[in-house]
Amino acid sequence: MIPLIILAIIVIVALWFAVSYNGFISLINRTKEAWADIDVQLKRRYDLIPNLVNTVKGYAAHESGTFEKITQARAAAMGAQNIDDKAKAENALSGTLKSLFAVAEAYPELKANTNFLSLQGELSDTENKIQAARRFYNGNVRDLNTKVQSFPSNIIANAFHFDKMAFFELGDADAAAREAVEVKF
Repeated sequence: MIPLIILAIIVIVALWFAVSYNGFISLINRTKEAWADIDVQLKRRYDLIPNLVNTVKGYAAHESGTFEKITQARAAAMGAQNIDDKAKAENALSGTLKSLFAVAEAYPELKANTNFLSLQGELSDTENKIQAARRFYNGNVRDLNTKVQSFPSNIIANAFHFDKMAFFELGDADAAAREAVEVKF
């Protein structure tokens, strides 16, 4: 009877071990897939930016400083290697794009240009998709990090070097967007 109990315990531990390990693999793969979704949307954004800049250049050629900043921010974002650097570069790029739209506000004929409006709409749609992909990625990272830190799954995580992953967070450039808007009458 005792050998059967010992065998049953070994089988249960082995099954738990296999299920936990496979759970980590699943979470890691889902998180990588979620990052790939962000990357696809970011590449789409990078492809739209030169067209948008060229459209604005036709109306506001003397705004070359703004165009250079956008080009530099785009290059930095495309070259970022890790998630933290990517987040900082993306926040900087978002800031420079805001300055481009501020320039466009000064040119009514540009704001009425169908090509500009189309590109602006596509960029807005892409920004929304980036936000959705970021939420999906961060949800997967949260689940993975919780499992890495929780007992007893942390035993498997430590044994196989499954590490926590970084969130793709809003940076300081978007801190003002998170603050409450003050309304005065």
